Amino acid sequence: VIHGRWAMLGVAGVVAPEVLGGMGIIPADTGLVWFKSGAIPPQGTFDYWADPTTIFWVNMVLMNFAEVKRGQDYWYPGSQGETPLMGWEKGFAGSGAPAYPGGKYFNFANLGKTDMAKMQKKEIKNGRLAMMAFLGIAVQAVATGEGPFKNIVDHISDPFANNMLAGFGAIGGVSPF
Repeated sequence: VIHGRWAMLGVAGVVAPEVLGGMGIIPADTGLVWFKSGAIPPQGTFDYWADPTTIFWVNMVLMNFAEVKRGQDYWYPGSQGETPLMGWEKGFAGSGAPAYPGGKYFNFANLGKTDMAKMQKKEIKNGRLAMMAFLGIAVQAVATGEGPFKNIVDHISDPFANNMLAGFGAIGGVSPF
């Protein structure tokens, strides 16, 4: 379940900057394709709120907090509703099933109240689809050197010239067909 959730977030994170940058909602120089967005050029043209070392350690602390909370809920289901945390503990109480945290922070829309098994099945299916989507995004990045949004726009504009078979010629210079 957790890998599917990460894949769903990953696919959204891959596509969103390219789309938002193309629409002008975010600055064009930050709306890069996913395989270039984390790179900091030697000249340092990207200005973040802090230096890379600080950003790394902030990420480490926040992810450690989240993963420790998740681990504690896995080992002791429901315990997060009892551990004092600035008055937020009742929101972390969860559903009693470690993979499905629930509570007012993680299930604020109260989804799955009556049909949890159906929602769990949908989440698994969407997670598997997102994992395959990310695999496709990675393969097309190697084959075309472009982002997923540009590739789909190119394919819609000319499906016979911009498709998987035409893209194989870019890998190794020779089409296998």
